[in-house]
Amino acid sequence: MAAATGLLDADGSARPTIFAEMSALATRTGALNLGQGFPDVDGPATVARAAADAILHGHNQYPPGPGTAPLRAAIAAHQRTRYGIELDVDTQVLVTTGATEALAAAVLALTGSGDEVLMLEPSYDSYAAVVAMAGATRTTAPLRPTADGFRLDVAALERAVTPRTRLLLLNSPHNPTGAVLDRDELAAVARVAVAHDLLVVTDEVYEHLVFDVEHVPIATLPGMAERTLTISSSGKTFSFTGWKIGWVSGPAELVGAVRTVKQFLTYTSGAPFQPAVAHALTDPAALAWVDGLVRSLARRRDLLCAGLRDAGFDVVRPDGTYFVLADAAPLGAVDGAAFCRDLPGRAGVVAVPVSAFTRAGSPTHDALRTWVRFTFVKRQDVLEEAVDRLRAAFDPPVS
Repeated sequence: MAAATGLLDADGSARPTIFAEMSALATRTGALNLGQGFPDVDGPATVARAAADAILHGHNQYPPGPGTAPLRAAIAAHQRTRYGIELDVDTQVLVTTGATEALAAAVLALTGSGDEVLMLEPSYDSYAAVVAMAGATRTTAPLRPTADGFRLDVAALERAVTPRTRLLLLNSPHNPTGAVLDRDELAAVARVAVAHDLLVVTDEVYEHLVFDVEHVPIATLPGMAERTLTISSSGKTFSFTGWKIGWVSGPAELVGAVRTVKQFLTYTSGAPFQPAVAHALTDPAALAWVDGLVRSLARRRDLLCAGLRDAGFDVVRPDGTYFVLADAAPLGAVDGAAFCRDLPGRAGVVAVPVSAFTRAGSPTHDALRTWVRFTFVKRQDVLEEAVDRLRAAFDPPVS
């Protein structure tokens, strides 16, 4: 297992993630944790009350394996109203234990030994893990930093496809870069998928958290609905990340394959949270709260980006999510991981190295070796204090 996946150390013990390491470092040093992306303020009170009411009214036993009917109906209504995607609630929508389970079940259901899974790089760390668990091989195409944000290298994507490529794993809005693929980039991805008859799994958990740009689900593009599984969740949209209510939707035969795997993972979960999320997806007040969150996040993004620039980082302004990537090379960094391990003691702030999201030895890994990720999904006063600490720590910036 250790040799096959890289998830275990030689003695069989679980290898801690960089996120766990950095969060423990924040706790140990008292540093402000801008490394791990979870809000420090809960979501809408009406949604929390709906969960509490569900507990008090007996929604505490196993819900149906596919998810409760009201939640599946709310998900289908969301896709229809927002994107014009029509779904059969009984066969094309599956509720999961967060988007992470949806991704794992999809990759395990659709790939195996000998298959290649093509994904964007950098990529969220669970992608590589589930591909390894499936016995498949990860291949990558880079997102590159530009003046207009991180953008997809379309030519590299086309070159990365081989006869063994079975699945294209997409993520937009993208963690960790904050990129939101535009219509031209998505059209290029769609052309590759159709030309090579690839299945597509698209992670859209940040679909609502975009700033002055449009999120376009790739399933809405010509030729894509019949080959695309779309994954999202309530955690990022409504700031209830600990509830772990996600979902996957798409063609009935693909959703059915994911359901077959999922029943041997969690089977089902989140009984009182499912009616609360159904309420959130259909309640005008909760949806208005999300609009306010987006406006607030845009302001906090700009605050953090400006502060990082003042401290001497090179910064790429994100179009979505709640992360910003910054290059620490102007501050003398030669390795992002070493920089992040030193940062709490030097500045009282925690970040995460972008190398945690890249494949060791890849051109992207080398190109982003000195880059680090910060989150701005923290209270404004926390971000202001973090910015002040970073400015003080690197004043004047190292040339």
